[in-house]
Amino acid sequence: MPGRYGTPGANGPPAGTGTGMTDLIPPEDDRETVRRIAAAHTTASRDVEAFLRRLPALPTPEDVAEYAALLAREEAIRVERSDAATAAGLTVPTVGGE
Repeated sequence: MPGRYGTPGANGPPAGTGTGMTDLIPPEDDRETVRRIAAAHTTASRDVEAFLRRLPALPTPEDVAEYAALLAREEAIRVERSDAATAAGLTVPTVGGE
């Protein structure tokens, strides 16, 4: 005889009916996604600021490479944040006209 957790459906609802423990965690909504990505963008921007505060008067090629990587990361997260905001219904017309 199968134990309490042995055979799906033996002592509870049939397997695959959406009653597992993970179903108790609500899915992340679009607003939370935007907040999470905005926080990541803030962190990336602070990383750029911290880099600029410790930048020597004469940047080395390594400094330039690090700066480029930090800017690329910040921009990638900015795009991700913008896309998430659009998905959450936050569309803003372009400023400055293109």
